Amino acid sequence: MSKSLLEAFNIKSKPLNHTSIDYNVFKDKELLEEFRIKILEDLSDKGFTNQTISGDLINSEIDEVTYSYDLTISERSYLYNLIDGEVNGYGPITELLEDDNITEIMVNSPKDIYIEIDGVLRKDESISFVNDEHITRTIERLIESSGKTIDINNPMVDARLENGSRINAIIPPLSKNPIITIRKFKKSIVDLDTLVGNGTLTPYMADFLEAAVKAKLNIIVSGASSAGKTTLLNILSNFIPEDERIITIEDVLELNLKQNNVVSLETKQSNYEGIGEVTIRDLVRNSLRMRPDRIIIGEVRGQEAFDLLQAMNTGHDGSITTLHANGCKDAINRLETMILMDGLEIPISAMREYINNAIDIIVHITRTRDGRRKITNISEVTAVKDGEIVINTIFDFKADGINDDGVVQGEFKLYPGRPNCLDKIEAAGITDLSNIFKRGRKS
Repeated sequence: MSKSLLEAFNIKSKPLNHTSIDYNVFKDKELLEEFRIKILEDLSDKGFTNQTISGDLINSEIDEVTYSYDLTISERSYLYNLIDGEVNGYGPITELLEDDNITEIMVNSPKDIYIEIDGVLRKDESISFVNDEHITRTIERLIESSGKTIDINNPMVDARLENGSRINAIIPPLSKNPIITIRKFKKSIVDLDTLVGNGTLTPYMADFLEAAVKAKLNIIVSGASSAGKTTLLNILSNFIPEDERIITIEDVLELNLKQNNVVSLETKQSNYEGIGEVTIRDLVRNSLRMRPDRIIIGEVRGQEAFDLLQAMNTGHDGSITTLHANGCKDAINRLETMILMDGLEIPISAMREYINNAIDIIVHITRTRDGRRKITNISEVTAVKDGEIVINTIFDFKADGINDDGVVQGEFKLYPGRPNCLDKIEAAGITDLSNIFKRGRKS
């Protein structure tokens, strides 16, 4: 062995408190720490390095090292989890990844780890990494299954974990120290009924969005980071009929559609020589040759916006995408900016007519101050008037304060008038929304 397992993990005298057991309740903490180090050293001496080590072997090592000490159940469980997490898992964040209540994990430095639970961000004081090298090794293990690498030549990576969670990692020289951000994949399937129950939207809004997807309206889902855009995109996409061919395009595969005829495409980064990159735009253009009925793009952020609008304007109705924006009007402005990035020499007026002809609905989702998600606006693109794109609000949410429990209070509103897009919905044979839009009322 060129170096021991102990050296490989850079284990020092301070324990890695990454289990749910409170380490401070043990009477002889120092002795438990000695056991931990001795077990890792023994595993190294017996020829085990970074390979998977069975639970039976870990238990056997615990028995061998602690034979003269009467371990309690909690102490034994603590030792087992420490060893297993270091050699088979992901170090200090192993149990965070396994906790279904945690939706995001953020490692800012060895001692600054934050987690999100129920939309609320808090620092986890119970765990820490040893140093920056320990974080980097954890990143390497996390992205190993994706086939991607991270090093000084490629110091930034976006990948998908085996459980579907998304990891973004960045290391020096692009950052002061290694940083990990993990957005966890929800094992439970969320649907519109769940969102209605959570207060994200009303039943009327849910019925309208379902009808809009089934009627093949072109939809943009806008919002800030972590607002829930991808989750909502996934939910809406699952209303697409089973007999349609769907092409999904993402930087990292996150969508989980239930239909059978789904083709999932993923971008590719360039190699060390700077060649081999495949962008969202490349995949959008290629998808048009794959006979799609629908094109679903995880997020548009650049020149691919024009290609998507072309698809929407040339018979690929029912396309859906997300983009970062602060509201529905801002989403249109950002879309215009992305098209201008392409360097196309087209008049602004023509570009806006193009957007007007392509986009039907904009759905804006927001994470409110209490950490909950709400669809705060659903608008339709109706016309170009005096050179400006006209947006008509159909539903919105007006916040009016926070109660004693810290929950944002407010009211969903259905605006008066019949939306223009209702004609397209009814033309598709969906006529059960007429009662909603007879007159403006609270939704």
